[in-house]
Amino acid sequence: MQIKESAENYLEAILVIKKEKGFVRSVDVANHLGFTKPSVSVAMKTFREEGYILMDPGGGITLTEKGLEIAERIYERHEVIAKALMAMGVSEETAYDDSCKIEHDLCDESFEKIKEYLKKVKVI
Repeated sequence: MQIKESAENYLEAILVIKKEKGFVRSVDVANHLGFTKPSVSVAMKTFREEGYILMDPGGGITLTEKGLEIAERIYERHEVIAKALMAMGVSEETAYDDSCKIEHDLCDESFEKIKEYLKKVKVI
């Protein structure tokens, strides 16, 4: 499944906001990502049309199974990479900032090996 980095960021943001607040609206996504409400509205329309999200009449956003699969994959990468960087002495803020950059480009094989190693040394 190939999806653009920006779409992965949107879907991950929806997942994170849902975990934090219990509900998600477009304005929450805009605030979380630092984007304008009109840009987020356009993106949400596209995600709805492509089957990644559902929107209720009140504007609530829910990830579909397809959207949730992508969001969880990216979120896991974000967390694991950040933990790896922090285990090497990188500050938490920098680790999370850098993990956001790395999570999209790292191949599955490398990610799985990082995850295996972190489990072996009991970081995760």
